[in-house]
Amino acid sequence: MASVRSGSVVVAGLCSPLLSAGDDSATTAAVMVHGNPGSSHDWRGVLAAVGEHTRALAMDMPGFGQADKPRSFDHTVEGYAAHLEAARIELGVQQVHLVLHDFGGPWGLAWAAGHPELVASVTLVNTGVLQAYRWHWLARLWQTPRLGEAFMAQQPPRWLFRALLDHGYARRPRPPRLPRAFLDHMGHDFDADTRHAVLRLYRASEHLTDRAPELVAALSRIDCPALVLWGARDHYIGAEQALRQRAAFPRAEVVVLPGSGHWPMVDDPDVCAGLVSDFVAGA
Repeated sequence: MASVRSGSVVVAGLCSPLLSAGDDSATTAAVMVHGNPGSSHDWRGVLAAVGEHTRALAMDMPGFGQADKPRSFDHTVEGYAAHLEAARIELGVQQVHLVLHDFGGPWGLAWAAGHPELVASVTLVNTGVLQAYRWHWLARLWQTPRLGEAFMAQQPPRWLFRALLDHGYARRPRPPRLPRAFLDHMGHDFDADTRHAVLRLYRASEHLTDRAPELVAALSRIDCPALVLWGARDHYIGAEQALRQRAAFPRAEVVVLPGSGHWPMVDDPDVCAGLVSDFVAGA
């Protein structure tokens, strides 16, 4: 396993923590994009595995983790895709192996649709182009004016945050539970500015699925190698979405992990890291 280095990157005046592994001078890199309410920390195990043979990068996106969280940021899919492009240029990356999770999927795939010539491969971890999808209950709550603000008014106590994020993992038959340290790290980052970012992002994305046909058409023309990993017990984005990703990526290898939930890289870290590492090495 490669060592994972901690640093930072400044993009368009916004500073983000940056984790990296592998050769920092390489112009081809695996760029790992977290979702909500994650951070670069989500990818530590995958970074170490992929960094054995490929430059690997993960940063906290604006509004999340310990990145700068200006309320003036464009909290839309397009805004985050533009930030990814600016980060790519700043970090000197010319060819990208995208590794995406949760809302990192819409952000990264919007970037890919606009820069097809730069895409070396795509790995989707419990994310993708969502079709015939109904938002989960937390998303619907965040998208509801006044109710969303009331829910996000205070930082939840650690026990409540753990319960909200871990609720899908408590269903029987139980997959491995998310580590308490992982949930506490995420809960620490879930401050007022992140909660504001979540509300803005989910409200700007309420009709995201309406644009799925257009995105599928754009991505299918790239025809790059693709890997789809999905935890079968994901109660936020159901595993039925896994095979649907072949509409956008016809050559995709689809692997459904029967014991995992929404964060396979955390609840089944060795298997997930090995699959992503082998795929990127061979792409």
